[in-house]
Amino acid sequence: MKKTLYSILIFSLGFLNLSTVYAQTGKLTGKVLDEKRNNLSYASVSLLKAKDSTVIKGSITEDNGVYLFSNLLDGEYLVAINMVGYAKVFKGPYAINTAHQVYTIANVELAPTSKQLNGVNIVSKKPLVERQVDKTVLNIENSVLAAGNTALEILQKAPGVAVDKDGNISLRGKQGVTVMIDGKPTYLSSEQLANLLRSTEGNAIQSIELITNPSAKYDAAGNSGIINIKLKKNSNYGTNGSVTAGGGYGRYYKANGGFSLNHREKKFNLFGEYNYNRSKRFHDLDIMRINNTATDQTYFNQTSTSIQPRQNHNYKAGIDYFIDDNNTIGAAVNGYVSTGNNDADVLTLIGSRPLETDSSVVAFNPNSYKYTGITYNLNYKGKIDTAGQEITADADYSRYLGSQNYGYNNNYLNADGNVYKAPYIFRNSTPTAVKIWAAKVDYTYPFSKKMKLDAGLKSSVVNTDNNSIFDNLIDNNWQSDVTRSNQFLYNENINAGYLNLNREFTGTTLQLGLRAEQTNSKGNSITEQKVVNRHYFNLFPTLFVNHVLSKDNEIGFSFSRRIDRPDYESLNPFINFVDLYTYGIGNPFLNPQYTNSFEITYSYKKTVNVTMGYSHTSDAITRVLLSDTLKKTLYITSENLAEKKSYNLNINSPIPIIKWWTTNNNLTVFYNQFSTPNLLGSPYKSGKLAFQANTNQTVSLNTTTNLELSAHYQSSLVEGTLFMKPQYGIDLGASKSFANKKFNVKLAANDVFNLEKWRVTSALPGQNYSVNEKQESRVFRLTCTYRFGSNTIKGASQRSKSSDAEANRVRSGG
Repeated sequence: MKKTLYSILIFSLGFLNLSTVYAQTGKLTGKVLDEKRNNLSYASVSLLKAKDSTVIKGSITEDNGVYLFSNLLDGEYLVAINMVGYAKVFKGPYAINTAHQVYTIANVELAPTSKQLNGVNIVSKKPLVERQVDKTVLNIENSVLAAGNTALEILQKAPGVAVDKDGNISLRGKQGVTVMIDGKPTYLSSEQLANLLRSTEGNAIQSIELITNPSAKYDAAGNSGIINIKLKKNSNYGTNGSVTAGGGYGRYYKANGGFSLNHREKKFNLFGEYNYNRSKRFHDLDIMRINNTATDQTYFNQTSTSIQPRQNHNYKAGIDYFIDDNNTIGAAVNGYVSTGNNDADVLTLIGSRPLETDSSVVAFNPNSYKYTGITYNLNYKGKIDTAGQEITADADYSRYLGSQNYGYNNNYLNADGNVYKAPYIFRNSTPTAVKIWAAKVDYTYPFSKKMKLDAGLKSSVVNTDNNSIFDNLIDNNWQSDVTRSNQFLYNENINAGYLNLNREFTGTTLQLGLRAEQTNSKGNSITEQKVVNRHYFNLFPTLFVNHVLSKDNEIGFSFSRRIDRPDYESLNPFINFVDLYTYGIGNPFLNPQYTNSFEITYSYKKTVNVTMGYSHTSDAITRVLLSDTLKKTLYITSENLAEKKSYNLNINSPIPIIKWWTTNNNLTVFYNQFSTPNLLGSPYKSGKLAFQANTNQTVSLNTTTNLELSAHYQSSLVEGTLFMKPQYGIDLGASKSFANKKFNVKLAANDVFNLEKWRVTSALPGQNYSVNEKQESRVFRLTCTYRFGSNTIKGASQRSKSSDAEANRVRSGG
């Protein structure tokens, strides 16, 4: 494997030497003055090809008004100079060749336009849902419905996305989504990922990208695709920022607040942000089940009500240093702290016949938790030449700490409500530590205007240490329960390399990719002395073809092979109690699952988009909810089912009703089929046709007032052994801007009709249970945001169009 990675590295770096065959000594320099002949700093200067006015690179003038373009290839160029409040000026053409390598352009004096803009931002508002060639983008930044919500709550509103009551995410009916933050995988278990997303305020999010069939440039993990959450990053010059405060109420209080600060100069950009959220919620759980044995039946009716206060702190800070027009380095740190309680009152009625109680268990189960996470990042981006050759590098270190403390106080009552035996009281503490190291390098080499090669290397190391400590209260003394306590260590190392070739023909775009990943993992249950070592190497090819049939019609085809490795939470053999008769347990013997995905796409006028997909997954990792008839308990775990076949049809279309009323509508119809030769001693096969529908409506009453409505519906479906009943809800919102759009007020109502609930029964014959859960979902929120400081983008207004990479560092998966 090392030889393979070394070969990829040598192959990638070899292209760097090809650049030396070009003459890159050409220079264009000059100075910009204002109407009073003073040096004009921060003016935007763009270099264009004289032949077709294509923008090659952008710059801004120094404090002395000087600008410089260097390392230019032979050719003819134009120079465009622009600044808000002044008329745009073009100079040239200038021919760079062997005879003439350097041009010093005469001083350019900009003339004020007749109508001054006085530093007012000119902003083109993006639609809430935007369909691009390879992904769907939710532009969260200005959405009314995002105000005061967390990242996890916002994902529930995304087209084709479903989030269950535990925070598990599915995309177009398929679970196994990889969630990235600013293009970086989180490497977290599903529980820790849910806590991270609950701690991420919607006010900090710029957009969310939904990628159903990623290229080889991305990690191969995620059989249903990738969700990339892009956080806000201000690129305005000068000092600017915002302050946000909000409050809400459902059954209990909600409060949030935060601020961001940014300072941008010619050579550097400093940024920081802090957000705080405090809330209190309720969670109701009802379980009715029948435990069947050969000799009798036992009826259980379990009800639980819990109150969940929590606090979240989320922060980010960093710096970008622009060495010159072609090289940028940066450093950033971000993290979160989440604390809370989850105190549950549980009543379990037990009888030998329906509606008859022979005995009961009354329990009070307090729970407290604290999660912290911090990530450090160093990054570099370099433009090697004006032809598009570039290299980027990232190095990350993350540390996550978690601690949960559970108490279980069980009292046994007879049919008359009297105590008939001693209480059973125990406690469980589960400290967790996760350390992650990751580094990657991406390189782009353009052979020509119509063909380029992307290549990259990546390595990541994840170390986790999980403990589960049980104590029993005996004679008023806590005594360690070594029979149930355990320590589980999990280490994983993934080394990867990829090649991605993109070629444009007349009317057709072709992309071929190949990713290689070597995985080394070790799961060690120290107490139980169970060790699972795995070492495997896989190749993941990708193919994308897009063909323009006519001006209004496009078709496409894509194929990718992907992998989902079991996370350490699923591998962890600990028992996690919900109550005395309900628990979850990990499976240390889970195997990775492999998925082959195919998609055919059609686009009409780039507005009506239709996608048909098929995927086949072997060793499908599936959550199963099962009864243990001997212990009379209900437990959830993960199993490898032999295969899963998924068929889906997605239709997405933004429909403008009238000029001031726009809609975006999404429909996904899917069929998931699970099968395995042996589950609980018998063959198992399940499947059901299902659909998801989303609509987002935006009404602009005027330039400062907007109304929004979001509605979603998910039909009943089968997921593994679970039969899930329909889920649906409607959200409403309104926003109003004041003070030249610097002050914004948003009023939102989540699940305004209080319809959200989670209901499930068994799709597995012989399992007789029904689970109903209701979390606090109807919440009314008021959020106020004030933006201050420099809003004039100055030279950056042109940069954002001609050279986004120099104003905003773009990080993608590698």
